[in-house]
Amino acid sequence: MKQFFAAIWDTIEVAIIALVVVLIIRSFLFQPFFVEGSSMYPNFKNGDYLIIDELTYHLREPARGEVIVFHPPKTPSDFYIKRIIGLPNERVIIKDGQVIIYNNSHPNGFILDEAYLLDNKTSGDTDVKLGNNEYFVLGDNRYASYDSRAWGVLYRDKIVGIVRLRIWPFNSVKAFATVQYQY
Repeated sequence: MKQFFAAIWDTIEVAIIALVVVLIIRSFLFQPFFVEGSSMYPNFKNGDYLIIDELTYHLREPARGEVIVFHPPKTPSDFYIKRIIGLPNERVIIKDGQVIIYNNSHPNGFILDEAYLLDNKTSGDTDVKLGNNEYFVLGDNRYASYDSRAWGVLYRDKIVGIVRLRIWPFNSVKAFATVQYQY
């Protein structure tokens, strides 16, 4: 009988350790995210199941072109997925369908070449000067995205993590890297 209870106790110990490991990974390292809507089409589709890396932004700052999950300013209990376009202390202008970025390295500005868009045009006229810890984010489906053009800047502390992997649907499994822009 002792052996039976010892085996049960061993099983319970393994289950508790596994649960603790999963909770630590889920809370501090990676988080699942389910895409709802078409704001990131064609790169991310409604129903995609993603893995979000929560650790990277504790080690470095977010970069332009990275796709992130965050809590939006107007509805902080929600999660949104968008692409980082403007970085802290930059000026972002959207005019005549183009995104123009002004910063210390490019005081005369540069047009952001966004080859990942179906239609390389961005609707609306916007002129935003970002402060410290402020980001400008846009959906890849510019005509159907509720983003920084509508609600303004995204604060650094609202960013949950960076999209690293799509695991569903299985025929679309993919690891994601940061877009490399040509300036």
